[in-house]
Amino acid sequence: MSSYPIAKAKEQLSRLIDEALAGETVTITRHGKPVVELRAFEVAPKQQSSAHLIDEIAARAKLRPWLGKSAVDLLREMRDEEL
Repeated sequence: MSSYPIAKAKEQLSRLIDEALAGETVTITRHGKPVVELRAFEVAPKQQSSAHLIDEIAARAKLRPWLGKSAVDLLREMRDEEL
């Protein structure tokens, strides 16, 4: 972990960012007291493709029991019951 006063950090910001990206934690101080900590942002894992998600949803749908009616028919029944 490295520590720099604000004035020095302003002059060397690009280098401090490179240090943080390399895994180093950089502390910026004001009047000798730590006020800011610089570290690399953790990147979220890559999201799955749409095609993969659609395949997963279709596979799950096949595992569900058949209700004897299509979704359209069930929705129509529910709509008609409310009238």
